[in-house]
Amino acid sequence: MISILRKFITLLWRIWFYILLVIPIIVMFPFLVISVAKDTWYPYFFRMAQFWARFILYGMGFWPQIKRLQKTKRGKSYMFVANHTSMADIMLMLHVAPNPFVFVGKKELARFPLFGYFYKQTCILVDRGDAKSRRAVFESAQRRLNQGLSICIFPEGGVPEDLSIVLDSFKDGAFRLAIDHQIPIVPMVFYDNKRRYSYDFFTGSPGKMRVKVLPFIETQGKVASDRRALRDETFTAIHKELLQDLASKV
Repeated sequence: MISILRKFITLLWRIWFYILLVIPIIVMFPFLVISVAKDTWYPYFFRMAQFWARFILYGMGFWPQIKRLQKTKRGKSYMFVANHTSMADIMLMLHVAPNPFVFVGKKELARFPLFGYFYKQTCILVDRGDAKSRRAVFESAQRRLNQGLSICIFPEGGVPEDLSIVLDSFKDGAFRLAIDHQIPIVPMVFYDNKRRYSYDFFTGSPGKMRVKVLPFIETQGKVASDRRALRDETFTAIHKELLQDLASKV
């Protein structure tokens, strides 16, 4: 009986997430539409997206705790990367990163009503099964970086199907882009998102969401052939943190 009641409460809490997702979009809708009318107005959209993200995080009872080993500089472009385990990763990234950035994400999310419209207008969409689409990502990223924006990619390419995996293998795209544009990589570790809000619909709970921003990895002077070494260095840095956190709980 207690188990059934717990699942019912969790179900209501999960539904509340989607209500929180929609409310700010409806309230800010006219301003959001205006902010995506021109590329140069994107920073205004980004600040509203940050408000949207924090509205959801705090409304769900999540409490971000951020430890920064290095800080970004205003007006500089970066490649933000993190492990990917939850829908809440998007909101947490928006909360943590101070510099306006553009997500590179899968085009399937553009199908969601209302949210999908702004996702399509503001993010760089990629169809990983289409080579032409993957090439177009680099052109779109160049345009955004020329505007002084940063880029965010979850290099696992999606949430691992096997949720027991601590960290799935990284794709090369983020590191190729970072080298092509000579921008620093900012590795982040999201420790608690899988436990707080995983893709298992009857799990999750309010609580702290710890984030550690690791020392940046520079790309100055690196060339295309360095991308795999850069990928492995970033993977190792994030994976090490996750394993240490798991060990501390044993």
